[in-house]
Amino acid sequence: MRSTDLVTSVDDLPHHEVVRLMVAATGHHRTDVLVGIDVTPEQVARFGGYVERRRANEPLQYIEGSVPFGPVDLVVDHRVLVPRPETEYLFELAVARVESPSVIVDLCTGSGNLALALASVHPDASVYAVDLSGDAAAVALENARRNGLDVVVLTGDLYEPLPEHLLGSVDLLVANPPYLAADEVANLPPDVLAEPRGALVAGERGDEVLERIAADVHRWLQPGGVVICEISEYAVERSLAHFENLDAVVEKDLTGTERFVVGCRRVE
Repeated sequence: MRSTDLVTSVDDLPHHEVVRLMVAATGHHRTDVLVGIDVTPEQVARFGGYVERRRANEPLQYIEGSVPFGPVDLVVDHRVLVPRPETEYLFELAVARVESPSVIVDLCTGSGNLALALASVHPDASVYAVDLSGDAAAVALENARRNGLDVVVLTGDLYEPLPEHLLGSVDLLVANPPYLAADEVANLPPDVLAEPRGALVAGERGDEVLERIAADVHRWLQPGGVVICEISEYAVERSLAHFENLDAVVEKDLTGTERFVVGCRRVE
């Protein structure tokens, strides 16, 4: 059977998704799949299974098993959020704002995407990745090994597992915390609902985790240290207010949406 025949036989999913499923099932390049290749019975069965999983609203990236993020390639599955392009822009902001950090902390690390991308760019930095979820921390550790990067992965609640000697010495702190309000869940696409709820929803307001990050960040940053957090476009003013003790500003993502709060500890 030819790949082109199988791809065209699935008409209830977006064409580009079906092509990606065929690529995942066969291991062949997208161009080969579109031109047409012979598909083995095992690959046909695998493709059919992937199609059914996607029809059940499983995130496409979970089915593919990995996703590129900046300079790294990451394993992703039901234990972690799928890294978004918006968060990749957070990585780019961090690289642009802090030239040669010695100590980097990534809170709510999930798959480890920010920590590992930053570790790749700053190989001499000490990088710490923290997540409340032990499952997420396990994925982050797997991704560190996959990419050959030396990152300290810790399980715990925000700053709690960080070693005390880091107090006042962090050059760059990044976070993509849960920032949805509880009543926003009903509006999410079905495939997003398949991702870990705890990594999406912060509480009734949506900025509860961000508020806790902001409340203690001053103690961890060194003078001149920078914090960058992804935020909800519906809570921009509240997000800025949480960082009132820093020189905080809001940055937009590539779509022009206000998406990040950037703060700097004053040099006194």
